[in-house]
Amino acid sequence: MSYASALEAARAIKEGETTSQKLTQAAFDAINQTDQDVSAYVSLLKEEALEQATRVDARIKSGECRSPLAGVPIGIKDNLNLKGSKTTCSSKMLENFVSPYTATAVQKVIDADLIPVGKLNMDEFAMGSSTENSAFFTTKNPWNLDCVPGGSSGGSAATVASNQVLLSLGSDTGGSIRQPAAFCGVVGFKPTYGRVSRYGLVAFASSLDQIGPFSRTIEDTAHVLSIICGHDAHDSTSLQMDVPDFSTACMGDVKGLKIAVPEELFGEAIDEGVRQRVQDSLDLFVEQGASYDIVSMTSFNAALASYYIIAPAEASANLARFDGVRYTHRSSDGETLKEMIVASRGEAFGEEVKRRIMVGTFALSSGYYDAFYVKAQKARTVMRREFDRIFSDYDVVLSPTTPSVAFPFGAKEDPMQMYLNDSATIPANMAGLPAVSLPCGFSDGMPVGLQLVGKPCDEAMLIKMGYAFQQQTDFHKRDAEGFSR
Repeated sequence: MSYASALEAARAIKEGETTSQKLTQAAFDAINQTDQDVSAYVSLLKEEALEQATRVDARIKSGECRSPLAGVPIGIKDNLNLKGSKTTCSSKMLENFVSPYTATAVQKVIDADLIPVGKLNMDEFAMGSSTENSAFFTTKNPWNLDCVPGGSSGGSAATVASNQVLLSLGSDTGGSIRQPAAFCGVVGFKPTYGRVSRYGLVAFASSLDQIGPFSRTIEDTAHVLSIICGHDAHDSTSLQMDVPDFSTACMGDVKGLKIAVPEELFGEAIDEGVRQRVQDSLDLFVEQGASYDIVSMTSFNAALASYYIIAPAEASANLARFDGVRYTHRSSDGETLKEMIVASRGEAFGEEVKRRIMVGTFALSSGYYDAFYVKAQKARTVMRREFDRIFSDYDVVLSPTTPSVAFPFGAKEDPMQMYLNDSATIPANMAGLPAVSLPCGFSDGMPVGLQLVGKPCDEAMLIKMGYAFQQQTDFHKRDAEGFSR
């Protein structure tokens, strides 16, 4: 992939330097050359993609197409439905499921003349932080093939980091866009809850899930957000508000902006290399005219525990539909309906999915609902109010995206160790706030992520700060060895 950004590639198509058909074929060539190492794709849509690219080229030539990203290939996380293609959620439960309809966010990128090239690997049903929980295979981190790419959107991050495509879509429930973006050295953006329709996203935790983009530049991200955001009658939680042209926020001036740095996310648990790169980023913002203060957000101390009650509780309800009776894996064992359902779920669900279903069912059970679930929801409310307090004085909250860089496969077999990877990303999901991870340097040769969290529906502020940061740095331009553009 010879272009530095999706916007640059789209301009080349518009100006006749290349075509969407050539760019799409180049994406498949790159996937063919590198995916044997990266393993980002569960399935490819080559025939459909090339046909669509030909149609887009005709529309561009006739002047019908005005989308700023027209003709650019894009990867789709495999929990987003695309009519006629498999949507497996990287689970044996849905291994042979073919989508009967298309997710709203996916339809919007198609309507904007982007080209879906394939479905991307993930942790099963989006439950995980390393993509080691995929039922099919493990995706590798392009910066070090012995390390995880993060999760659950590991395939979505790895395909951009390895320059197979310049854009991809993922989903974020507790950090599943931002954490793999940090591990793979790309931009990952989680919009405000409700900004993007969840219709067609296979639900994990409905009050936390949100769809968002991966890219190499914040400017590309801004254009994708302008495409996928907006109210949808199919999703009662989508916000009824106008969608701005987020690309207008791409300006270099951050003078006078106030940054809050929570001491709870900048403490001893953060690796020293990560801490230093984030401090360097703070210093850069100060040089550009911003200021920062260390603040206390004590509710963050309860974020992880609260999340791992609320998310499994919602998952236990959402995954109850996968029972072997209708469109999912059906076991040949069991003489009764109940025995068949038990056998089907036992065979097709992975260990992490089973763990979270059990935890969630326990938290919602009689006698424990008030003791656990209600208290977790109260903690969530306190967290939202604390964000409101901080945002009354500050424009953005800044922290490391993850406490460490990407770790080797098998290094965190203890589930509790794995859950700690999400300690910095979970608060934004619990409060429904927009957040972005930007590549901000390297530690031990691996990318480090910088997280910015904004006020509700203030994606523009994050884009503004991200653009200013990328104008002064080149981390987003660097390629992993063996995966150059």
